[in-house]
Amino acid sequence: MKTLSALAALLLAVLAANTASAACCGAVSYCNVNACCPTSCCEAVSCCHTVMKTCYRKVYDKQEVTCYKNCYETVYEDKTINCTKYVKETCYRDCEYTVCKPVYETKYRTCTYTTCKPVWETKTRDICYTVCKPVYETKTRDICYTVCKPVWETKTKDVCYTVCKPVWETKTKTYCYTVCKPVYETKTKTWCVNVCKPVQETCYREVCETICKPVHYTKTVKVCTGRWETQEYEIPGKCYTKCVQEPGCWQWDPCCCRCCYVPGKCHTVQCQTPPKKCCKKVWVPEVCEKVINCCRMEKEVIKKQVPYTVCRYVSEPVQKSCTYTVCHMVPEQKTRTCTYKVCHMVPETCHKTCTYKVCHMVKEQRVKTCSYTVCHMVKEQRVKTCTYKVCHMVKEQHCKQVPYTVCHMVAEKCVKKVPYTVCKPVCYTTTVKVPRCVCKKVPYTVTRCVPRMECYQVPVTVRSKCGC
Repeated sequence: MKTLSALAALLLAVLAANTASAACCGAVSYCNVNACCPTSCCEAVSCCHTVMKTCYRKVYDKQEVTCYKNCYETVYEDKTINCTKYVKETCYRDCEYTVCKPVYETKYRTCTYTTCKPVWETKTRDICYTVCKPVYETKTRDICYTVCKPVWETKTKDVCYTVCKPVWETKTKTYCYTVCKPVYETKTKTWCVNVCKPVQETCYREVCETICKPVHYTKTVKVCTGRWETQEYEIPGKCYTKCVQEPGCWQWDPCCCRCCYVPGKCHTVQCQTPPKKCCKKVWVPEVCEKVINCCRMEKEVIKKQVPYTVCRYVSEPVQKSCTYTVCHMVPEQKTRTCTYKVCHMVPETCHKTCTYKVCHMVKEQRVKTCSYTVCHMVKEQRVKTCTYKVCHMVKEQHCKQVPYTVCHMVAEKCVKKVPYTVCKPVCYTTTVKVPRCVCKKVPYTVTRCVPRMECYQVPVTVRSKCGC
């Protein structure tokens, strides 16, 4: 800004100088006007000279200033409050009931029974029996038998056999055959084809969008509070019994010729000590209502248009031409010579000598002696003594105690626990958000124009009388 002011001052000074020079035919001052003005003119015009004059002007500078504004913000503070809730508690009470309990008792009765007891008796008797006893006798006899003995003899004989020997002969044969030769022909075919061309189209549809919008509201909460109060109460004094004696008197005793003191009667009186005053603190519950700020989110349905692109296919006829090749098979006669071999089997007679063995069986008589044993059974009489037992059953009387059980029902009292529910108050503390408005200083920047005085030089032309 200062630079602009200085440039403006310099420009004004140059313009003023040019104006003065133009008035005096281009000279700097009127004192030098003799070169361009005649002598008669110089006598009539006074001399001019330029002086610099100091001027002041007001210039505005831009200045950034930081200011502060009050911004109020809601702050939630945690506040602990005392609350009471009722908790169900299960208690038990004793309930008596009578039960008949069976008591078993064992008793015995006498029972008579008869048993048969076996009595064994040993007896002896002789038994005669016959036993066959074997008697062995050894004998010998001769046995004749024939044995065939092999005798081998070697012989020779001539054998004639025929062998077929192969003889190969080469022959040539000519035969005709037909070959199909392909002849190709090029053809062109034109046909119409429907081509599906994709066309994209932008459509819009309506979409429902659910947003959650905060809704602020206030509600009243009951807060359980209280205070301690001091109460005075009076405790009555204790009652006690004391013996009180009435005042006595002096009486004249003629026997002693003097006055004797006679004490008063004694009687009991119920007395009580003075009462005592005591203080105690009593909790007085109070329920206060507080208004708290709450916020709930409510759903709001917003409808908006959503663009989407649909692509559909449009059929368009297109002509296509196809070039194809057709093949025709043309038959052609050809001749081929084939060489082959033929085999003839020629018989040929051969001779060979074979040696073989012949076996003759020659009979031979032989004799062998064989021993054998002959058994004869001889009877023999024997006697043996046999011992045996004879059982006699003898009756015997017995007695035994037979147990039996007798049941008696005895009444017995039992106690059982019967549950019942009691609501018990439980004190607890909870934290509640309490809103509070807090003022904050928020800085912001402001640009303002600040005035100041600027000094600059301005050329001024001063006229004074001077001779040519």
